[in-house]
Amino acid sequence: MYLPSRKAKRGRLHEKMNGLMSFSDYKKKRNVVSYWVFIVLLIMFSLLAAAPIVWLLVSSFKSVQEINSVNYRFFPNSLDIRPFIELWQNEGLTGIFINTFVVVIFSVISAVIFNSILAYVIAIIKPAGYKVIDKMILLAYMIPSAIAIYPLSIAVTNVFGRGSYLPLFLILGSNAYYYMLFKNYFEKFPKSLIEASRIDGLNNLKVFFKVVLPLARPIIGVVAIFAMTASYSDFLLPYIILGMQDQSTWTLMVAVYSISNRVGASGSSIQLNNVLQLLTLSIIPQIIIFIIFQKQIMNQGVNSGMKE
Repeated sequence: MYLPSRKAKRGRLHEKMNGLMSFSDYKKKRNVVSYWVFIVLLIMFSLLAAAPIVWLLVSSFKSVQEINSVNYRFFPNSLDIRPFIELWQNEGLTGIFINTFVVVIFSVISAVIFNSILAYVIAIIKPAGYKVIDKMILLAYMIPSAIAIYPLSIAVTNVFGRGSYLPLFLILGSNAYYYMLFKNYFEKFPKSLIEASRIDGLNNLKVFFKVVLPLARPIIGVVAIFAMTASYSDFLLPYIILGMQDQSTWTLMVAVYSISNRVGASGSSIQLNNVLQLLTLSIIPQIIIFIIFQKQIMNQGVNSGMKE
């Protein structure tokens, strides 16, 4: 295995020109000290952010007696997965996870299709009155969702009734932020490419599906990731639209709410450790998604505040 020599490392450091510090900055002692202060602070913040997740993963293996014990121990006495299996079987989590994944998949499809088409019309086609529509969407983005949820729930209930997944797909997919991501991306498209496609005889719809959409894969991936995590972790909309009466329609967050309310109730077998186990099962898919798509998520977080 090749190990770079100290001379090679210094050579790479000598070439460092971007970032917070360049090579010349490292020659000053105060800059080196501030650099290591930043590193220590970042490590501390990372540990603070990871601490609740680690505590949840560890505590989910504990019994109720271990959790409530006066002599607190961080690690459980045993790593037994049988309580997880029993909870999964007793609460019918297979159907609940299937419902959640169905909501996630169709919400992502809705987010990509409808927001990309709307952004394409506003950013590239630019019909009469497109500026008014654009300003109305931005205004809707400024309204807190908690204020709009009540009239929205009444409208959905009057049209579709309770227990229908279709309005849930549409509402979770329609997001002004997703629209703005697509719009900013489409506005950077070279006009010559669109004009050449139209000269070749493609109408606006074919230009969108054959030219614009294939070139928009990076932003489609970003919107899909955001829509996936938002629809997976959303509680309020599924709770209002699907209701609590029929367990066969529950999503995961609704199930977490319902099961946690049964802790300590008469005749209930649900204990505090069962809620921790359910929360652990619920965050595992999100952790897997982040590990797989962390590059796209971090790149979007960096580029969202930058201009070309």
